[in-house]
Amino acid sequence: MKLPHIGYRNMKTGIAACLCALLYVPFNRNPVFACIGAIFGMGADMENSKLLGGNRLFGTVLGGLIGMALYALYLLLAPEGNYLLLVLLLYIGVIVLILVSTKLWKGAVQAGGVVLCIVLFNSTPDGFVLYAINRILDTAIGVGVALAVNQLLTRDRMDTVKYAFLKPFGIQRPEE
Repeated sequence: MKLPHIGYRNMKTGIAACLCALLYVPFNRNPVFACIGAIFGMGADMENSKLLGGNRLFGTVLGGLIGMALYALYLLLAPEGNYLLLVLLLYIGVIVLILVSTKLWKGAVQAGGVVLCIVLFNSTPDGFVLYAINRILDTAIGVGVALAVNQLLTRDRMDTVKYAFLKPFGIQRPEE
């Protein structure tokens, strides 16, 4: 039986996501957004990881800030609620997000749009600021873990990990 190819990026991504999950255990916090940040932030090499992680982190920061501002405005204008106003604010927020992203960090639009939508449509009046700040913090932790893993786990170190994992299956490291 031939095993599927397990590449270095696959392994590093799994390690980064697992490390995020483990980091959150002592704090009794949900690690999902940190794990997502780690997965999105893992690139084929350090340069690619910085780009991908930067896209995710900057987008989350930008979407979170725009979402907080627009949700605060929404609460001022319609404290009793008004779904159509929320939709109009989303429209404005997406335009602002795209304009700012194209000037500062082009790859931030998608991640920023996700956080913007979540803050506007999935927040509570008393928890939207904390929610957005937590998403930014969690994403920063995940991206930071991905960058650290990519920096620390070189190809040679990954070979050692890979073949240690595969040794019980009778697969040994080829002699070089």
